Amino acid sequence: MIFDKIKLRAPEPEDLAILYAWENDPSIWQISNTLSPFSKYTLRKYIENSHKSVFETGQLRFMIEITDSGKTIGTIDLFDLDVFNLRAGIGILIADTGERRKGYAGMSIRCLTDYCFRHLKLHQVYCNITEDNHPSIDLFTRIGFVKVGRKKDWIRENKGFSDEIMFQMINQLV
Repeated sequence: MIFDKIKLRAPEPEDLAILYAWENDPSIWQISNTLSPFSKYTLRKYIENSHKSVFETGQLRFMIEITDSGKTIGTIDLFDLDVFNLRAGIGILIADTGERRKGYAGMSIRCLTDYCFRHLKLHQVYCNITEDNHPSIDLFTRIGFVKVGRKKDWIRENKGFSDEIMFQMINQLV
């Protein structure tokens, strides 16, 4: 799927090394709710099974690629797909720090929400962001997500506990 300057594509076997590096970076574990490292074997199996339907697995990962250069800069995930209530969560990582704040995350989220609403016919998508992650809060708000709730002391961090804020976007196409 192409949107403006980015392409969202399925993970390929060639992505194993970069996914291994990103998934095993402790600095992002809190954002991704990761508690332990991933093995290359586990990630290889994940890539091999990424062809399965989102309705079968409840999740879907796309690699974010800059169309002009073909450079892979991050991932965007659809997770916790609820086919009865027609909703799913969205998570994004622009792992290449040199490519942050260039609009690629916004383009990726717009592309994925369009896919969710037009193709998957979801009613809503949501994201959960820690209260101190102002760049992500600003990003999702700018795109049209609305703050709908706060979970007090939800995320344990080195300095104690942080609140997590929930944002939603409702499909206006239906």
